[in-house]
Amino acid sequence: MGQSTEEYVSFLEGKGFTFGNDAIGFIYFGKRYTNASDILVNVAIELTLKVQKNFDGSFYISFLENLKQNGIETRSAAVSFAKKQGLLK
Repeated sequence: MGQSTEEYVSFLEGKGFTFGNDAIGFIYFGKRYTNASDILVNVAIELTLKVQKNFDGSFYISFLENLKQNGIETRSAAVSFAKKQGLLK
């Protein structure tokens, strides 16, 4: 079992990423809005940071919605999806 979203955000903060209250709000709003698992939320955060080079709340929510709408459930499937969408090389 993977990390909870709270644990993952704490891990990233320990690595030097800074999440303001607005970013934390977007993260949990997106999680509730899409009814996404922690795994999916965590990978959406990770890929948002990789693609945008910082946390962009609207990108994150849009990406999370796309993952859910396309039936993506794992990290590897999400990375593959992002590559197919031209977001990652």
